Amino acid sequence: MSELINNSEKRKELLKHMIQELHQGKAPEAVREQLIQLMQKVPYGEVVEVEQELISEGILDEKEVLKFCDMHTEALEGQIDQSNAKEVPENHPVDVFLKENKELLKVVQLIRNEIKSLIEINATSLSDPLLKIKGWFNNLMDVDKHYRRKENLLFPYLEKLEITGPPKVMWGKHDETREFLKAALETLEHSGEISPEELPSVYELVFEPALNAVADMTMKEEEILFPMSMDKLTDSDWYDIQEQTLEIGFCLYDPPAQWEPDGIKTSSKEKVEDLNRIQMPSGSFTKSELLAILNSLPIDMTFVDKDEKVKYFSQSKERIFDRNRAILNRDVKLCHPPSSVGIVEQILEDFKSGKETNAPFWIQMGGKFIHIEYVALHDENGEFLGTLEVSQDLTEKRKLEGDQRLLSYSKNTEDE
Repeated sequence: MSELINNSEKRKELLKHMIQELHQGKAPEAVREQLIQLMQKVPYGEVVEVEQELISEGILDEKEVLKFCDMHTEALEGQIDQSNAKEVPENHPVDVFLKENKELLKVVQLIRNEIKSLIEINATSLSDPLLKIKGWFNNLMDVDKHYRRKENLLFPYLEKLEITGPPKVMWGKHDETREFLKAALETLEHSGEISPEELPSVYELVFEPALNAVADMTMKEEEILFPMSMDKLTDSDWYDIQEQTLEIGFCLYDPPAQWEPDGIKTSSKEKVEDLNRIQMPSGSFTKSELLAILNSLPIDMTFVDKDEKVKYFSQSKERIFDRNRAILNRDVKLCHPPSSVGIVEQILEDFKSGKETNAPFWIQMGGKFIHIEYVALHDENGEFLGTLEVSQDLTEKRKLEGDQRLLSYSKNTEDE
């Protein structure tokens, strides 16, 4: 056995044989037991190499690997050797992926616990709990951004290194997960039709596959994909990935700072941007000036584009409603509680059709009077561009009386 443990080629040949046995119908538990007896642990890099070789040699095609991917996971779970994995720096793109996984798993566990509790107590009323569960599944839909960053930013670098099979298989699993999550949300759209007696079956047939798909992918990433990618990609590659990340957005987590790799100049790009002024019809700004203006306005702003994706929010010091960058590129309907989604959809539809151009609301919140207004944005040709949400705390302004003229400022300073 020691000969196997210390010989990479022999380990890989044995692993190939075991994977082929899975495809021929051998139970994952039996393969797992054989793996433990003969090899104990499999280095993460060899798992990728074996899958790539099986595909490249034509022994298995990508569709077949995709079909049996979950069996591979079951057989290898807990048996991946990560002892030689590189340490992941704080705020590195992989660190962000890992932190997102933690948040995803928290939501998965919340849903599992809630449904388990409902089944155990034989709850008679499911309306409110299922509405809450729907909100959690909405949050899980954010995994799409996590997957798109892998598909569009990470996988191209692996493909340049001729690691093509495993990324394609993983992309296929992403699509499966997306479909499972959509099915869960579609079921929850009709939650009123789910009886307490039906809940266990709905959980097993609809919810659990979605939850398992999300959770299993985190294992595949953390035990195989990310350690291997850390070995293969350079700091320059990772920095390029980081620079493009905001175009897609984060998933349930907003990193507090950017990763700054040693030996790579990270500030030159910002300096160039500051030199290029943003030209408007009535003037111009540097990027820094425009950012300061937007963040100094006594209002909160959130911009949703014509495709209903959140693209921007202002970062004033005292925001009324919390925002973080995990919301960027998220479907705006998934950013609202399920109970208000219908209203949001109606507003957006009215804006797109031209029926309405604004929708004001005001609420009392924590002793404050908050004014919220949705405004339809159009270009000079009348084409719909998106929606701007503007929120403002008017509590103190509603108390104003009389005049406060410009000259009052001078008098106040003289008194001091």
